[in-house]
Amino acid sequence: MNFELKNNINNFFLIAGPCVVENKEITFQTAKHLKKVCDKLGIQLIFKSSYRKANRSSVNSFSGLGDQKAIDILKDIKSQLDLPICTDIHLPEEAAFAAQVADIVQIPAFLCRQTDLLIAAAKTGKYVNIKKGQFLSPDAMEFAAKKVVGAGNNKVMLTERGTTFGYQDLVIDFRGIPRMKQFGYPVVLDVTHSLQIPNQSSGVTGGQPDMIESMAKAGIAVGANGLFIETHPDPSVAKSDGANMLKLDLIEDLLIKLVRLKKALVL
Repeated sequence: MNFELKNNINNFFLIAGPCVVENKEITFQTAKHLKKVCDKLGIQLIFKSSYRKANRSSVNSFSGLGDQKAIDILKDIKSQLDLPICTDIHLPEEAAFAAQVADIVQIPAFLCRQTDLLIAAAKTGKYVNIKKGQFLSPDAMEFAAKKVVGAGNNKVMLTERGTTFGYQDLVIDFRGIPRMKQFGYPVVLDVTHSLQIPNQSSGVTGGQPDMIESMAKAGIAVGANGLFIETHPDPSVAKSDGANMLKLDLIEDLLIKLVRLKKALVL
């Protein structure tokens, strides 16, 4: 598969899937459902799941079932369902490993300023999705993008995922989406991570999934090229980020509304 991000002014693209590869059954169940819905609605789908999660609130939190095993599941998703893959990396030496399967190498928000990591991702030749740090202004993301482009790769994407407000909350400044679009790269709104409530006393990150529809609509309204939505058949038992994920059987109704909104905006 030679993946290219479609420049479709009439619709948005979707990066979606469970936060982390938990097992083959859940990963395939989610991917098959997303593909069916997105094919019906004319949405370009990139399947996202992390082969490993390095940034967890607790040292006891699930971080993965093993790098090679998880990558092999993502390879099967890619080959059997003909879906492009997005997955995170956390260290420069992980870039080539992830690029075995990833069409989009994703840089976590906390690591968006790490020069060695950005350059390693750039050298894979894959798309590089840089999540905006919760501590950065939208304008500062131009410098992160320039690190990738300066390494010879102009396939950059920028993702808004909220800004830290105090210690226990995130807010989305929707002005940031059109501001980052001015740099000339596709801009994504990470709907579900921007609804996290981090640093809970329990050691487990909370969330506000009841706000997913409102935030997604606002993102489309201000011109986001794509949406990032983590989803799971049963978020209550998800091993990572369950508190802010969308239940899988709710995604079709949401996407139908968002497609209608997008079409209304381009008339």
